[in-house]
Amino acid sequence: MTQLDVLYRYGVPPTEASVVAMAKMREVYGVRHMALDEAKKTVRVEYDATRLTEPVIHQLLRRAGLDIVETVPMFTVPPPPEPAAAS
Repeated sequence: MTQLDVLYRYGVPPTEASVVAMAKMREVYGVRHMALDEAKKTVRVEYDATRLTEPVIHQLLRRAGLDIVETVPMFTVPPPPEPAAAS
Protein backbone atom coordinates (compact mmCIF):
# COMPACT_ATOMS: atom_id res chain seq x y z
CA MET A 1 0.00 0.00 0.00
CA THR A 2 1.28 3.41 -0.99
CA GLN A 3 -0.45 6.26 0.80
CA LEU A 4 -0.53 9.64 -0.90
CA ASP A 5 -2.21 12.93 -0.05
CA VAL A 6 -3.57 15.49 -2.45
CA LEU A 7 -4.76 18.97 -1.54
CA TYR A 8 -7.29 20.94 -3.59
CA ARG A 9 -8.53 24.49 -3.24
CA TYR A 10 -12.19 25.07 -4.04
CA GLY A 11 -14.01 28.24 -5.04
CA VAL A 12 -17.66 28.02 -4.06
CA PRO A 13 -18.33 26.47 -0.64
CA PRO A 14 -19.85 22.99 -0.96
CA THR A 15 -23.60 22.61 -0.61
CA GLU A 16 -25.16 20.16 1.79
CA ALA A 17 -25.71 17.73 -1.10
CA SER A 18 -22.02 18.04 -2.06
CA VAL A 19 -20.89 17.33 1.48
CA VAL A 20 -23.09 14.22 1.62
CA ALA A 21 -21.70 13.06 -1.75
CA MET A 22 -18.14 13.68 -0.55
CA ALA A 23 -18.85 11.67 2.60
CA LYS A 24 -19.90 8.77 0.39
CA MET A 25 -16.48 8.92 -1.29
CA ARG A 26 -15.15 7.22 1.84
CA GLU A 27 -16.90 4.08 0.56
CA VAL A 28 -14.66 4.05 -2.53
CA TYR A 29 -12.03 1.37 -2.07
CA GLY A 30 -8.71 3.19 -1.70
CA VAL A 31 -9.94 6.48 -0.23
CA ARG A 32 -8.54 6.48 3.30
CA HIS A 33 -9.31 9.92 4.74
CA MET A 34 -10.81 13.28 3.76
CA ALA A 35 -10.51 16.60 5.57
CA LEU A 36 -12.37 19.76 4.60
CA ASP A 37 -10.90 23.07 5.82
CA GLU A 38 -13.56 25.74 5.33
CA ALA A 39 -11.31 28.58 6.51
CA LYS A 40 -8.63 27.85 3.88
CA LYS A 41 -11.18 26.57 1.32
CA THR A 42 -9.26 23.32 0.87
CA VAL A 43 -10.00 19.62 0.90
CA ARG A 44 -7.27 17.09 1.59
CA VAL A 45 -7.69 13.49 0.50
CA GLU A 46 -5.49 10.61 1.61
CA TYR A 47 -5.68 7.65 -0.75
CA ASP A 48 -4.01 4.37 -1.63
CA ALA A 49 -2.01 4.99 -4.80
CA THR A 50 -1.99 1.28 -5.64
CA ARG A 51 -5.78 1.50 -6.05
CA LEU A 52 -6.46 5.05 -7.25
CA THR A 53 -4.73 7.91 -9.05
CA GLU A 54 -4.86 11.64 -8.45
CA PRO A 55 -7.02 12.28 -11.56
CA VAL A 56 -9.56 9.75 -10.26
CA ILE A 57 -9.71 11.56 -6.89
CA HIS A 58 -10.15 14.87 -8.74
CA GLN A 59 -12.99 13.39 -10.81
CA LEU A 60 -14.72 11.94 -7.73
CA LEU A 61 -14.70 15.34 -6.04
CA ARG A 62 -15.99 17.09 -9.16
CA ARG A 63 -18.79 14.53 -9.50
CA ALA A 64 -19.68 15.15 -5.87
CA GLY A 65 -20.25 18.79 -6.81
CA LEU A 66 -17.14 20.41 -5.38
CA ASP A 67 -15.94 23.47 -7.33
CA ILE A 68 -12.21 22.64 -7.54
CA VAL A 69 -10.14 25.64 -8.53
CA GLU A 70 -6.60 24.26 -8.25
CA THR A 71 -4.36 21.54 -6.91
CA VAL A 72 -2.26 22.96 -4.09
CA PRO A 73 1.32 21.69 -3.68
CA MET A 74 1.80 19.90 -0.37
CA PHE A 75 5.29 21.34 0.04
CA THR A 76 7.62 23.74 -1.73
CA VAL A 77 11.02 22.85 -3.04
CA PRO A 78 13.72 25.08 -1.56
CA PRO A 79 15.81 27.05 -4.06
CA PRO A 80 19.25 25.64 -4.86
CA PRO A 81 22.09 27.02 -2.76
CA GLU A 82 24.00 29.89 -4.24
CA PRO A 83 27.51 29.05 -5.46
CA ALA A 84 30.29 29.91 -3.08
CA ALA A 85 32.31 33.00 -4.03
CA ALA A 86 35.94 32.32 -4.96
CA SER A 87 38.43 34.02 -2.64
